[in-house]
Amino acid sequence: MALDPRTQTVYQTRAGEAAAIDEGLRTYMLRVYNYMALGVAVTGIVTLFMAANPALMQTIAIGPFKWVLFIGVLGMGWFSNRIMTMRSTVAAHAFYWVYAVMWGLLISPMIYYFLQIPGGSMDIAKAFFITAGMFAGASLFGYTTKKDLSAFGRFFMMASIGLLIAIVANIFLGSTMFSLGISFFAVLLFAGVTAWETQVIRNMYFSAPNGDVVTRMAIFGAFMLYGSFIVMFIHILNIIGIMRGE
Repeated sequence: MALDPRTQTVYQTRAGEAAAIDEGLRTYMLRVYNYMALGVAVTGIVTLFMAANPALMQTIAIGPFKWVLFIGVLGMGWFSNRIMTMRSTVAAHAFYWVYAVMWGLLISPMIYYFLQIPGGSMDIAKAFFITAGMFAGASLFGYTTKKDLSAFGRFFMMASIGLLIAIVANIFLGSTMFSLGISFFAVLLFAGVTAWETQVIRNMYFSAPNGDVVTRMAIFGAFMLYGSFIVMFIHILNIIGIMRGE
């Protein structure tokens, strides 16, 4: 039985709109992941540069200034949603790349330490690939699952605050086993956070009114995922270092 021409036109229009949305969503998510990967690359370059200049690293990342970096990274993470309200895409870019550079400065002493021990460079590579695998799996789950993960947002927020308190406490306690427990918890927590963030980023696309907002949303999405990736990497590297007795 042939469809009424008007009904057929409606179906074709809807199919075309769905195809356009799917293509736009894929392009948007690809942009998010590209920005995130570039942020990780910038952090790596900054970290290696600092590791190659120990005197500079000592001044910036080991002395009292490290607390400025630490507070700066936390503050930028806390106010990252301001990216969405920035009228300037250039300002949003600057916010993100400064964040990536600050993380590179902050973790450079850890990377320098591993580069100085036998097999340390392999540990760094191992931690990176384990992180990439976990991140990819968690992000894929968040993108494809039909389950609404929004209910986990509040839990992840509270758990992240608890994790931060535990990390600060262990700075004074200096317990290796406590550090190991913190890192295992952090890896599991941020794998979950990655899945939740990916779903949030995916859903944001459908509320974008124009191209400039989509670009800022892509930067904001990259900012979210980048932070989770870096935190997972740091704690996986810490686990590897403790397990090998370093």
